[in-house]
Amino acid sequence: MNSVGTLMQGNEAIAKGALYAGASYYAGYPITPSSEIAEICSRELPKRGGVFMQMEDEIASMAAIIGASASGAKAFTATSGPGFSLMQEHISAAVIMEMPVVVVNVQREGPCVGLATKPAQADIMQLRWGRHGDQAIVALIPATVRECFELAVKAFNIAEKYRVPVILAPDEVVGHMRESVVVPAPGELEIVDRVRPTCAPGEYRPLDFTPGAVAPLAAFGSEYVFRMTASMSGEDACSNSDPANAARRVAQLYTKLEAGREDIVLTRGYDTGDCDVLVVAAGSPVRAARTAAREARAAGRKVGVLQIQTIWPFPGAEINACAAKAERVVVAEMNYDGQIAGEVRKCLDDPSRIRTVNTFNGTIITPGLIAEALA
Repeated sequence: MNSVGTLMQGNEAIAKGALYAGASYYAGYPITPSSEIAEICSRELPKRGGVFMQMEDEIASMAAIIGASASGAKAFTATSGPGFSLMQEHISAAVIMEMPVVVVNVQREGPCVGLATKPAQADIMQLRWGRHGDQAIVALIPATVRECFELAVKAFNIAEKYRVPVILAPDEVVGHMRESVVVPAPGELEIVDRVRPTCAPGEYRPLDFTPGAVAPLAAFGSEYVFRMTASMSGEDACSNSDPANAARRVAQLYTKLEAGREDIVLTRGYDTGDCDVLVVAAGSPVRAARTAAREARAAGRKVGVLQIQTIWPFPGAEINACAAKAERVVVAEMNYDGQIAGEVRKCLDDPSRIRTVNTFNGTIITPGLIAEALA
């Protein structure tokens, strides 16, 4: 490891983490507050033999990265709220095709165009449920610039290993903050590549509906000739509307992630072993929560913080375990209606223990706001 830190922006760390993971294709449309990712990729990918494409819109961006991934590339895009809304149908297609792609959504204040340069965390439900039909995706949220790098690598690893779209969703504060980061040396972080078929071309099946299974993925243009469709298909990827087939198809999309839950679901605990009050947060509110907890500890109160890094699949078991002995659970998030808090309530035997801290006007959550909820 290079022990000398580099001052780095969160969006820059995401772009560099993607390159570290082996990303070779980026397609996107500039949008605040994610545009730095596209800017960096436009410079760095061609130097490495990769491809950068500025598309006409976010719909085309998603279609392009699906096609690039199908051709064997590690592909990604970056956007924010309005652009992320436009991407939903093609994210849905990537789910049913089991196409590994990474989508960065740097969350900003809405509704609609909203406050384009201000932070929010109001896309939490959209990350999981923004598409039609039964869907299984993974969504990660970093709280530091270092985590922007690390979770960008993790996003590609999960996408490749489980053939699933992965969404990396920092809020604007994290995307634009600058911190010193010690960049891992090549080989220091694990890099996962998709499993490719070794069978004879005529025996290849691009999908496997066995519960928990992830089929090898051949590349378009190789000796393995196959099709992918956004319609319900069989294991041969040809259209199949049989109800029994559909049931197996949808279930397998979920069970492959359930089988890998230990690998996929990430949390970090800070003084959670003996806490009387547990603060649950993701993204930039984690930083305020840790400051408020340290100050409370200094005053003799047992306050712990559970940081959510994987927001979907939701870490309900982990939250329940940390909250088991806590008298109170405080959930801090930058949206109006407590999108994370609603999920936390489902985890607790007594939801009345929850207090919420919310901002929804483009301003950050401060340690003082959390301290008020601890009182």
